[in-house]
Formats: sequence, structure tokens, C-alpha cells
Amino acid sequence: MTADFQHIKRISVVGCSGAGKSTLARQLAEALALPVVHLDAELWQPGWKMVPKDKELAIVKNLISKDKWIIDGNYHSTMPIRFAATEAIILLDFSTWLCLKRVIQRFFRYKGTTRPDMREGCPEKLDWEFIIWILSFRHRQRPLVLKHINAHKNNCHVLVFRNPKQVVAFLNAIPHQ
Repeated sequence: MTADFQHIKRISVVGCSGAGKSTLARQLAEALALPVVHLDAELWQPGWKMVPKDKELAIVKNLISKDKWIIDGNYHSTMPIRFAATEAIILLDFSTWLCLKRVIQRFFRYKGTTRPDMREGCPEKLDWEFIIWILSFRHRQRPLVLKHINAHKNNCHVLVFRNPKQVVAFLNAIPHQ
């Protein structure tokens, strides 16, 4: 499978917040010489205001119209069109507690600043709404993600990583461009 990734030019990375979607997307982009797109940076406006739904879809349609990309982020309403255009879907299916731990670490690392995969003007924050979203991801969001993946699994490669060691092994097996 990793040898196949040398020829894949459109990759979607999904999973719970804190799983490492943006980090994996950056690492894959470097290994495969592909452009990376962080949906958080594209779909949030300064002050943590989400773009309107009609604009969200237009932005994503424009992004996937390109020949090459790695796109990280969930945004369920855009998964059908992204997954229809992707050659590979990578799901980071990590434990809730690992994801929560990483989000808390990320908060303290970037507190008061905007992290590299986020739109400028959206400083790192951690509130109860976000914590609850992470805690409920496995039961509320994950089934929707899996439904979208299952709808497209016959048209693209699907990789599911259940822990960070699997991601490291995968990355180490990819010949760098």
C-alpha cells in the first residue's frame, strides 16, 4: 500500500480533533511533494466565524478541482464531494483520551497565538463546547465519518490508523520524493 502512495495525488485525512490530521497532512505533503490544505484555515474567518454553508461548499469545490492535494479536516457536509474526488482516505481513529490529551497540549503550546494550520485571527482556544465535541466524537461524529468513507471505499484506498505507531510505520515506509 505505501508504494502505491507514490502515485496518489489527492488524499483526504480525517479524524477527531487532536488525532494529528494536520501534522500527518504536512508530513505526507513533504514526503510526496504535494500541496497541503487545512480546511480549518480555509473555512474559518478571523474571530472564529465560520464561512456560510454555501461559501463553504464553493471553497471546497475549488480546492478539489486541483490535480494534486492533501486536505485535512472533517466538515461532514463536504465529505461526499471531497471523497468522490480523492484517491485515498486516511482515518486517524485514535482513542478519545489521546485526542483530548493532545488538544490540551496544543492549547498550551499555542495559547494566545494562531497555530500554523489555522486561519490568522483565530487564536488557539479550548472551551467546554470543544471538549464535549471531542468526548462525544466517537459516538456522534465517527459513525458519520465511517458512513461517508463506506460510501466511497470502492473508489479509493482507505487506510485506518488506530494509534500513532501505525502512522509512524506508514510514514517511514513511504519513499520520499
